[in-house]
This record gives sequence, C-alpha cells and structure tokens, in this order.
Amino acid sequence: MSTFNSLEEAQEFFKNDTFATVNGMKIESINEDGCVCSMDLNENHRNAYGGIMGGVIFTLGDFAFAVASNNAHKPTVALNVNINFLSSSKGSHLTATAKCVKDGRTTAVYNVMITDEFGKEVAMFIGTGYKL
Repeated sequence: MSTFNSLEEAQEFFKNDTFATVNGMKIESINEDGCVCSMDLNENHRNAYGGIMGGVIFTLGDFAFAVASNNAHKPTVALNVNINFLSSSKGSHLTATAKCVKDGRTTAVYNVMITDEFGKEVAMFIGTGYKL
C-alpha cells in the first residue's frame, strides 16, 4: 500500500527536500515497489576533470531511495547506505530507478540503479531504511 495517493502528492511532499530540488532532482514516477527520479546536469554538477561529481550521483540515489522508501512506509529514515561507482559519464542527464528488494517489519532494502541518457550504468546505490 502506497503512502502517496498520486505522483503529484509525492512531488508536493518532496518539494521540501530542498537540497535535491534546488539541484534539479525530480520524481518522474512512483509505485508500490519503487520510483524513478531524474535530473538534468549542468556545469555546476561537474568536477575539475569534467566528470559528474560523486556527491551529485550519491544525492540522486539517496533522493530516489527516500522517495521509494517513504512511499512504502512514512516515515522511513536511512539506517545504512552504500554506493558503487560503476563508470563515468559525460552525459547531461541521470536517471535513478529505485526498487524494493526486501520489505521487512522494521527495515527495508532498496537497490537504486543510476544510469545516464545513453543507458550506461553509472552507479549502484543500496539503501537500508528503518521504519519509524
């Protein structure tokens, strides 16, 4: 059962996640098992080598994890998170697809795959949430 009754309701709630929204992250879709979030990149998101800052990728993964886990049970907070950077991207758009892989009584685990507009897997974020 979803916490949010619609995509618009989730977007309205998460507009208060100002670090993510000021950096251009948005919720594209949401369902009982997960969500899709995305962002367009600009020069502010790049490091000295022209690559995407790791913190940007991490934040998008964390945002998708927050959206998905709080849709399943609100409130849920991060208990443990991990990210594996898989490859670099020179692209201009990232998508984070979150999927619940374990939904327990007090905790839940989500896998968030972050890809670029070319379909390249940029990072895998894994989050364990604690249900308050």
